[in-house]
Amino acid sequence: MTINITKAVRKRIRARKPGWVFTPREFVRLGTRAAIDQALSRLQRRGEIRRLARGVYELPRIHPRIGTLAPSPESVAQAVAARTHSHILVSGAKALNLLGLSTQVPVQNLYLTEGPSRTVKIGNQTVTLKHVAPSKMLGAGTEAGIVLQAVRSYGQKRVHEIPVRALAEKLPRTVKSAVRRLTAAAPAWAHPALQQITA
Repeated sequence: MTINITKAVRKRIRARKPGWVFTPREFVRLGTRAAIDQALSRLQRRGEIRRLARGVYELPRIHPRIGTLAPSPESVAQAVAARTHSHILVSGAKALNLLGLSTQVPVQNLYLTEGPSRTVKIGNQTVTLKHVAPSKMLGAGTEAGIVLQAVRSYGQKRVHEIPVRALAEKLPRTVKSAVRRLTAAAPAWAHPALQQITA
């Protein structure tokens, strides 16, 4: 029975691309939690998967010269959040960097979540999930969410500093439409800037 579950778990893992980060929750329909844990432990000992932290695993990416590559911080954050059916949203600093509004790369791998806060240490990097109110998770997991997070990061006192023209020129029409749909739920002080960005 355990061997069959191990085969089923392996099959599901091999169907994914290297770099996939996951938790035992991905396999709940294949057997009991104890059996799933045993299967993952067996696959880890065989070197087929890598344990990153307690309850967090990865199908490693192997570079022909460098060897095993470090996992994507975002993939780790997504896997951890998925355990509690939560979402993640990049920090304001990361949103600015992704949109090319800041050349400063955030030192911290910080993600917001409506789920519980948690810090996961993997090698020499730390991934932090910080609990926030659901109202601050607007557009989580979408490009529109990144735009909203970037705008929010300026705050009401610096709203005049938001490069609305640069964003209006940069954003694809589909992203603008998505931001437009979410604007009503954004902070009132951000509405004028968002309306100019999506005009």
